[in-house]
Amino acid sequence: MAIEVTAASPGEILDKIEVVGTLTPKFQAEVKTEYTGVVTDVYVVEWVRVRKGAPLARLDSREVEADVAAARAAMLQAGVAAQRADREYERAVKLKSAGLATQQSLDDARTEKEAAAAAQDAAKARLQAQEARLSKTVIRAPMGGVVAERAVNVGDLVENMGNPPPMFRIVDNSLLELTLSVPSARLAALRAGQPLTFETDGIPGKIFRGSVRHINPATEEISRTARVIADVPNASEELKAGMFAKGLIFTGKRSNVLQIPRSALQNWDVTRNTAAVFVVSNDTARRREVRTGVVSGELVEITSGLTAGEMVVSGGAFNLRDADRVRVAPAKGA
Repeated sequence: MAIEVTAASPGEILDKIEVVGTLTPKFQAEVKTEYTGVVTDVYVVEWVRVRKGAPLARLDSREVEADVAAARAAMLQAGVAAQRADREYERAVKLKSAGLATQQSLDDARTEKEAAAAAQDAAKARLQAQEARLSKTVIRAPMGGVVAERAVNVGDLVENMGNPPPMFRIVDNSLLELTLSVPSARLAALRAGQPLTFETDGIPGKIFRGSVRHINPATEEISRTARVIADVPNASEELKAGMFAKGLIFTGKRSNVLQIPRSALQNWDVTRNTAAVFVVSNDTARRREVRTGVVSGELVEITSGLTAGEMVVSGGAFNLRDADRVRVAPAKGA
């Protein structure tokens, strides 16, 4: 039987873990209102880019503006009262020093002065609270990004009670997270900072890169996998949240690793890392059980069962049986 053979040879191998996952934005915000009111203006539409602090919408502020005006008038009134109390206290001090006022009169004037000062501080605090409320009738972007969702229109009543739906959703796609599931058997090789490459069907033919940031210390009981988070820089924002990704995490590099072609393996069980090969010696093929390791392209690591230099059948083994006589076919193109 004519066959092709390849020598089991040592080489360098990159240890890696095959992973799949989904891209999500690292930073996003759901914008809600802190006050109940009617929307009077909406300044943005979906898919536009906004900066942090940019106005998104405005609520009816007439009632709040009236409250601010009332609080401002009350603060002015409290200021006038505080000035009058200060003058009365200063006069009481002079009269007491001249012997024309009692200590009780001076104490009463001091008490009035302190009470007026406290009332002025309280009026100022009420004004600041009303001004803060007025400022929050303008809904602003809490972060820079793209308006991914706009859920309000002019005339809508928005509320701040009962966990209402967001008015806007802002997404920053410049840095994405890739959420992956890694089998528990491979967790020992994982480290934060390890490089990652992946592809996505949404942008075929292009390789993207990232790095492992977080490894969940607990595994899921049913799937026996752990959740791993990788950071993916996306300055061009070519990648979009929600894309499915398939990639590799590179966990290390080893030298003098015995490897043979995939085509040489028979009955390969990737779960148990077992397979069989036909080893050729003296024109005879002998079947031998081997254990497999890391896959690198078309080459597979052999952890036991072979030694360097042994010739294995890499082509033509379809009908081969143990102890068959074989003839090595010339290399293609020879």
